[in-house]
Amino acid sequence: MNSLAGLLIVFCVIVATIGFGLFGVRKIRMNPSQFILGGRSFGVVFLWLLSAGEIYTSFTFLGAAGWAYGKGAPAFYIICYLTVSCITLFFYFPPVWRIAQRHGLLTNADYIGFKYQSRALGFLTGLVGVVFLIPYITLQLTGIQILLQIAGYGTINSVWAAGVAFALIIVFVSISGLRGAAWASLIKDALVLLGVAFAGVILPMQFFGSPQGVIDAVLRVHPNWMTLVNGTENFGSVWFISAVLLSGLGGFMYPHAFAANLAANSPNTIRRNATILPFYQLMLLLVFFAGFTALLVEPGLKGTDADQSFMLVVQKHYPAWVLGIIAGAGCLAGLVPASAQILAAASLLSRNLFRVREERLTSWTRLWIVVMAALAFGLWAFNKASLVGLLLISYSGTSQLFPGVVLSLLKRPPHPTSIAIGIVVALVLLAWFASQGVNVVYGVHVGAAALVANIVCLFGVDYIMGARRGGKR
Repeated sequence: MNSLAGLLIVFCVIVATIGFGLFGVRKIRMNPSQFILGGRSFGVVFLWLLSAGEIYTSFTFLGAAGWAYGKGAPAFYIICYLTVSCITLFFYFPPVWRIAQRHGLLTNADYIGFKYQSRALGFLTGLVGVVFLIPYITLQLTGIQILLQIAGYGTINSVWAAGVAFALIIVFVSISGLRGAAWASLIKDALVLLGVAFAGVILPMQFFGSPQGVIDAVLRVHPNWMTLVNGTENFGSVWFISAVLLSGLGGFMYPHAFAANLAANSPNTIRRNATILPFYQLMLLLVFFAGFTALLVEPGLKGTDADQSFMLVVQKHYPAWVLGIIAGAGCLAGLVPASAQILAAASLLSRNLFRVREERLTSWTRLWIVVMAALAFGLWAFNKASLVGLLLISYSGTSQLFPGVVLSLLKRPPHPTSIAIGIVVALVLLAWFASQGVNVVYGVHVGAAALVANIVCLFGVDYIMGARRGGKR
């Protein structure tokens, strides 16, 4: 009975949110600009909801708590990197928006291809975006499976349940586009805030008297849990800095994040959103408190099982209806961002990789939404990585687009060949690191090491090409 009650609440939450999103777009005619970018009409509130809805995912809900549980201080990098992203967003994206609006550009691959006058570079950008969105979508599915398994008290096939939930959100985004995702984010964010407040305030108060009490208790049992290891040791201070820079610089390079900001109604809207978005980071502190509580209340979880930590505490110590509401909020934290991510990947496939004609773009994007969803679901079934591990894989690849976007704003940008070579060298390095099982190079996260190699190759090749052409490109 408990399993039925919890799952029923979860699916009521999902269906109600989908219904709300569809209601919000009921009178909207879905041309390509409207479907992919919401008609470039989002004000500060809508853009903030959409940005937060895409950034704060099942990773935030489970993965941050899992790392607080399993690793301690290294988890604090999660608090830092969005602020770095917002600083870069504030300065570089308003001119990007103006160029995209003036020339009708809909994707990050559109933008790169136009600025460098290179279809090949635009194609490469689109390919990188699609490939490295798959781990991010997989992350959402992993989180949804964990939540459904716990909400069902282990009595259901959580893979099939996650598949049903995922199918519902695919139908939703195929109908509603980006604007529907923004409307759904309104419900999702409200429920996630409620769930995180419960996890980060109520749980510590019940078991330790207060959030401060759980910190004191953790430090008594694990004295060094809140302290970073110095230097180049694994997950030490060098890793911490490199992971923050990698994720911070690459945060808005994701196709769905890029599209969300292109959907703004003005450059000033982007700046204001970049100013207020970091306040959402306060939510992460509560997630850490939940992870620290679980570390003491439910000790002994190893590896990827740490991602389940605080939800297992809720399952064991609270009634099924509470578990259902919290799990429903967490499922929305996976499903709503996944809808925007799949829409962005499908847009790249239809517009930039297969170059569908404008009049057929919406219908082909809908078709690619189904294909991308099926591919992500199939690959997810074989994946065993932790949520944070998946996130860092995704950031490692997508961040390689950062130099090309920022340097495009120069009066004399680099040659497109140098941008392409930098990206390819970085991807080859990442593939080699993955094949060797390497996550850290001299204490530096492999994605940040690849980004350095990208930049060095970019400027080296560009210097050589400029010298050969007498300084002209």
